[in-house]
Amino acid sequence: METIKVPIMLLTVTQAAQRLNISRSLLYDLVLSGQIVSIKIQKARRIPISALEAFINKQLQGGKNDE
Repeated sequence: METIKVPIMLLTVTQAAQRLNISRSLLYDLVLSGQIVSIKIQKARRIPISALEAFINKQLQGGKNDE
């Protein structure tokens, strides 16, 4: 039986924070401020990989930085 690898499209908050190398609380702040798009599936918050890529690209182009 052949195993089919399906690409992951949605990440948990913990997974997304790890990919950005930031804390979970900072990721939640970015989500709540609208800087990173997320979706809710019932009670579960998920971050599309494309939203992380869009956030990174915006930061590279001189996007909003709250430092």
